[in-house]
Amino acid sequence: MHSFDLTPLFRSTVGFDRMARLLDSATRIDDQAVSYPPYNIEKLGEDDYRISMAVAGFGEDSLDVTVREGTLVVSGKAEKKDAERKFLHRGIARRAFERRFDLADHIQVTGARLENGLLHIDLVREVPEAMKPRQIAIKTVDGKTKSIEQKAA
Repeated sequence: MHSFDLTPLFRSTVGFDRMARLLDSATRIDDQAVSYPPYNIEKLGEDDYRISMAVAGFGEDSLDVTVREGTLVVSGKAEKKDAERKFLHRGIARRAFERRFDLADHIQVTGARLENGLLHIDLVREVPEAMKPRQIAIKTVDGKTKSIEQKAA
């Protein structure tokens, strides 16, 4: 894999620390860590999303979903009660894991549920009123008002 030095890009920028962290972590991805557990990211609506993770063999007590500093962290800790069982074939991986998702600005986690071996995490984009497009009135010299609508970029 190629290594990229992004230092020159960040020498002349201020406030892009999160982007630098994202780019740095993207270049250090381990192929083994990416494959377990498998997951889907769905767009359910204009501002609604869902992450679904296949967590067969994990119960709600052995899973943890945490949001901290714009990062969603999903972790699972396998219970050791299978030690006394004798398997002829073990194809269901129940190893401990930690999966991180970097969330965009204004994305909030609204809930999580475990259903049929899938962990569903619902997210919604909640843009503050101050950042939504608004209409600005322009007054002319003769006192008439004309409105111009601001459009999102």
